[in-house]
Amino acid sequence: MTPADYDYLRKFLKERSGLDLSADKQYLVESRLLSLARKASVPGIPDLVLKIRNGDSRLATDVVEAMTTNETFFYRDKIPFDHLRDTILPGLIQARAARKSLRIWSAAASTGQEPYSIAMCVKEMGAALAGWRIEIVATDLSQEVLEKSKAGLYSQFEVQRGLPIQHLVKYFTQTGELWQLNADIRAMVQFRQLNLLQDFSHLGTFDVIFCRNVLIYFDQDTKAVIFERMAKAMEADGTLLLGAAESVVGITDAFRPIADRRGLYQLNPARSGRPMGGLMPQPLKVAAAR
Repeated sequence: MTPADYDYLRKFLKERSGLDLSADKQYLVESRLLSLARKASVPGIPDLVLKIRNGDSRLATDVVEAMTTNETFFYRDKIPFDHLRDTILPGLIQARAARKSLRIWSAAASTGQEPYSIAMCVKEMGAALAGWRIEIVATDLSQEVLEKSKAGLYSQFEVQRGLPIQHLVKYFTQTGELWQLNADIRAMVQFRQLNLLQDFSHLGTFDVIFCRNVLIYFDQDTKAVIFERMAKAMEADGTLLLGAAESVVGITDAFRPIADRRGLYQLNPARSGRPMGGLMPQPLKVAAAR
């Protein structure tokens, strides 16, 4: 790949997906796109770049998906899901008792492990959420990974990464060499294709937003724009969860960190002008589903 080809791909990927590649990541691009070139029966990356320049939209989409598909696993990093189960959901059960509805957004759903982990956390709340309307919206740039997500089929390796054995037994059915999430868990999640660089106001507002391990690939200006738009998509007392290497600090004042809850953020009332309501109530004792 020539320096000119790499420069073109850097600009193309940033414009299409927000991915901000540094000058020393050419090896990463080559490793991911060489296999794509072979699959597309293209001699090499320079020919692939030429096809994109000439308007091959299908190949352009394949390039973006090849470069933005990142690994994920069930209950990734564990602590955010502990917070969801032990503090966030019990607090919202108190705060939303009158309307009995919750909306949760997994903004970088990849192959589905994150939104399905959220769904299992909700299911584990048992009777405390009986009769509630729970919407879990899962979005991703890649249509290919969304199709995999909808099927809810995972290999032995995938279910061994982060998934408690009791949840495997409780919520999955073995199908040959694969494991499939039970239909009731799959039905809890709505999967939609979405580019975070584009307007997402049509999704409505959410009580909880998971946007983990995706903004780390964006530059500061792009992060700031996305945070501002997420602030408008957040209920006044909602919670934003970011990845372990991500933060709003130094990027935006639309959100503020929640004390003693690493990776958790709420709207900054000084910025939003909206009353915060019951900010992070004490955990509520709830009975887990049996």
